[in-house]
Amino acid sequence: MKITNSKNQSDFELKELKIRHFKGRVFKFICSFALLFCVGFLAIFLYKVASLGAGAFSTYYLKQEILITENLLNNPRDALPRQLHGIVSRAWFWEFGNFLQENKNLINTKREFEILLNANAKQYLKNQTSKLSAKNMQLLDELREKGLIVSKFNKEFFLNGDSKIPEAAGVLSSIVGTMLTMFVAMVTSVPIAIASAIYIEEFLKDGKFKSILQVNINNLAAVPSILFGLLGLGVFVNLFGLARGSALAGGLTLSLMSLPIVIVSTTAALKAVPNSIRQAGMALGISKVDVVKDHVLPSAFGGILTGSIVSLAQIIGETAPLIIIGMIAFVPQTPTSLSDATTVIPAQIFSWASMPEFAYVERTNAAILVLLALLLVMNLVAFYLRKKYQKKG
Repeated sequence: MKITNSKNQSDFELKELKIRHFKGRVFKFICSFALLFCVGFLAIFLYKVASLGAGAFSTYYLKQEILITENLLNNPRDALPRQLHGIVSRAWFWEFGNFLQENKNLINTKREFEILLNANAKQYLKNQTSKLSAKNMQLLDELREKGLIVSKFNKEFFLNGDSKIPEAAGVLSSIVGTMLTMFVAMVTSVPIAIASAIYIEEFLKDGKFKSILQVNINNLAAVPSILFGLLGLGVFVNLFGLARGSALAGGLTLSLMSLPIVIVSTTAALKAVPNSIRQAGMALGISKVDVVKDHVLPSAFGGILTGSIVSLAQIIGETAPLIIIGMIAFVPQTPTSLSDATTVIPAQIFSWASMPEFAYVERTNAAILVLLALLLVMNLVAFYLRKKYQKKG
């Protein structure tokens, strides 16, 4: 009887073990599938963006020798035969006119220029759908056969600001605007957030007030970003009178968004410092301020720095609050001060995405790649700093 009971018990345990192993394999499969889904979705997104945006990094130029005469100072369009006007960018004539005004000593000389072709000509040369006329298509084929058309890196994309001429539109003004806005957000939010977190974690006594404060800060980190835009519009623009659409107003608005994130990450970094460090300092008679300043903060510095950079990397992609305070406007000029009207890369992407021309579709995706590259650099810096200060700790 005992042998039978023992055998039944063994069979039951074996069956339970098989079921447990099966559940483990199912759980592992679900997790691996979730990971593959995320990686696959990311790969599709990157492939789509890269395939659509890669074309914006190269463009076509027409090599043409031009005899510079005094007449061209007032009529730069006369520099090219009229038949070429349909394939050349309108922006080139404007740049050529400025070039002549700055180089009048070149009058009565011949000089070879690389002339930017317009978006329709570029699309035809890339075998894409183009609105170019049959006559201009034939002209392009003849010029290409003669070797007068060259494909080069599109420097205009990085050296120009926004433009209503698709082939002349660039990201310079939005990159500078992004840098100025992030600078304002960084210098205002990071010191205030770190100081607040130090007080909450190291000096504020445990109790209901501290618990309520921490819960509210955590909730603030989840508030929709557009509400911060409304707050920035009401406080910084309407109340304090800052210029709408300026880097100063935009940076201060984004700093409101990053405050709770930096406070939470700094608090977590301070909590990770072993209490033995604080106790050892206090046992030696060192004041609490000195313990925090000389021992706790250096130990938590890597985590604080990483959290601050990651929070800035997060807000750099925000668009909604900046639209509310007017940073979605057409801004071709590069801003030179914090009060100048400016735009940022996400707002530039939003603006170009609404344009019907295919050249803007290319530029939209290329601008996304620029933004992703910027985020990647910021995350690599955060990773490097975390590794560096973890080793020191």
